[in-house]
Amino acid sequence: MTEILTRRIVPDLVLRDATQADIPIFFEYESDPQAVHMAAFTAKDPADRAAHTAHWVKIMALASVKIKTILADGVVVGSVLSYEDEGHTEVSYWIGRPYWGRGIATAALKAFMEFQTVRPLYARAAKDNLASIRVLQKCGFAITAEEQGFANARGQEIAELVLVIQTV
Repeated sequence: MTEILTRRIVPDLVLRDATQADIPIFFEYESDPQAVHMAAFTAKDPADRAAHTAHWVKIMALASVKIKTILADGVVVGSVLSYEDEGHTEVSYWIGRPYWGRGIATAALKAFMEFQTVRPLYARAAKDNLASIRVLQKCGFAITAEEQGFANARGQEIAELVLVIQTV
């Protein structure tokens, strides 16, 4: 008899309110050089822990910013949030590199979009960040524009895609 093994791709996923205790974990993920390069549009100095902490404390206090910590199998693996920018609501997420490729970003963004029901909802991704673009498209976002923006992580202007989802 052949034993059939199954592997759960997406772990037990929970979104909870972000807390200041999450900030050091977010720092570890958001200062990873490979992840920083991929994200491209990051802090000026992703290795500056004090600036990172100050930024997170500031945005956690803003009523216009909705932030959730992503837990997979009980472990903090990243964050997902929405914020106001130039009159529209944008969504952003960050998954720690050890947790890439497991469907966590897609599942977390889908869950967050049930919580954040403002539409249209915008997102941005470096044009060469194919994984993030794919996550957004799986969640119903469509590419609507290409812009140029200065990517701190790369020290130069790069192409950035603007994606939008119109309906809940």
